[in-house]
Amino acid sequence: MHIVVVGLNYRTAPVEVRERFTIAPERLPQAIREMKSWKSVLECVIVATCNRTELYAVVDRDSFCPQHVRNFMASWFGIAKDEFAPYLYTYEDEEAKRHLFRVACGLDSMVLGETQILGQVRDAFLLAQQERATGTLFNMLFKQAVTVAKKAHSETGIGENAVSVSYAAIELGKRIFGSYRNKSVLIVGAGKMSELTVKHLSASGAERIAVTNRTYERAVELAGKFGGQAYPFDRLPSLLSEADVVISSTGSNATILSKRDMEAAMRERSGRPMFMIDIAVPRDLDPDIHDVPNVYLYDIDDLEGIVEANLELRRQQSTRIEAMIDEELSAFDQWYRSLGVGPVIRALQEKAKEIHLETMDSMRNKLPDLTDRELKIIHKLTKSMLNQMMHEPIQRVKELAPSRHGDEALEYFTKLFALEEATRVPPTPKGEKQPSEPKEDRLPLQHGSLSLA
Repeated sequence: MHIVVVGLNYRTAPVEVRERFTIAPERLPQAIREMKSWKSVLECVIVATCNRTELYAVVDRDSFCPQHVRNFMASWFGIAKDEFAPYLYTYEDEEAKRHLFRVACGLDSMVLGETQILGQVRDAFLLAQQERATGTLFNMLFKQAVTVAKKAHSETGIGENAVSVSYAAIELGKRIFGSYRNKSVLIVGAGKMSELTVKHLSASGAERIAVTNRTYERAVELAGKFGGQAYPFDRLPSLLSEADVVISSTGSNATILSKRDMEAAMRERSGRPMFMIDIAVPRDLDPDIHDVPNVYLYDIDDLEGIVEANLELRRQQSTRIEAMIDEELSAFDQWYRSLGVGPVIRALQEKAKEIHLETMDSMRNKLPDLTDRELKIIHKLTKSMLNQMMHEPIQRVKELAPSRHGDEALEYFTKLFALEEATRVPPTPKGEKQPSEPKEDRLPLQHGSLSLA
């Protein structure tokens, strides 16, 4: 089998490209099912966040190339391949596994060491598992990715000092205003990102915080946590005339504020400066707003590098995490190599059983005068001899299978006992999918949490 990941992220694609590849949470199950049905895809997981869209797959090496995943992306997103191909990256096998571990640990994030991506990877895997799109390999690989990421955050200082996209947004505002005291702040949206933003704002001294959201009850809930004021979403135009800082993070598929809206708001403000940060993908604020006099608009791509000082410590810890990843990859490779020994041992045992049965039948024909008791004793003794003869070779191949030269040892073992035919996997008939993995290979689902026991 063959592991591959095809994707794009904040490094390879600007926000105007990434927002075209977002997948609404309610559509993710369907996307997973369609990808799983795609040619040669045996297992799959889709990790879709505001900063990355990555498609992980276990595929049939003989008939697969990454082009199949690109074809699926073109079909699902309705975008011609030549429009997005320059922004894609592809990793296979060892590089694909390492990439997943680095993503889960936050080493590939815009903000080094951020913890939100760990939950996103975990949730992406659990959803794929729930949709029966994972099997033996991804059940183990994603379990290990989550495990090593948790270990990395608990045993190193990678998560110390508040650093996130929302934190970066607040720091950027400080550079412009110096302080949030006596500044009116408007939060548009009431999701997790907005809550983190309000938390950082409150810690930075902001006292006048207004929250508006399409679902008014959620705005009330968020504002109540930090002593802010909630407003219905239709009040947004009037709120703009009072706000000094606007931070927007909604789940809208289209812009919620246009250049014309801001021009009207600035007339009401008599030209007083306004600082706006759009941390949503797709973007909430029309990029042309940047051209409105005295409006300072920044989007999510402008935030990279703002918290450089806090990131330095995290960079120092990243070396330790890379070493953890090396160990985990080695453990996965040993586990994977050991998978092949089971069928070989079973083939040898079946072959020995057939030889034993044929020998006993021959003995009955050649020595018809043997009593049942004598045949039973001979049967028991000869079976014991075979088992003792096979015991040490089986133990040795079990020990060698996870080692560096395990594949070579397994190949010699198979040839030595002439087991090639017995261990050959029959081809899948044309038009049929590979059989799904047995239930015992699936990780248990417990109300949305991942059991790592």
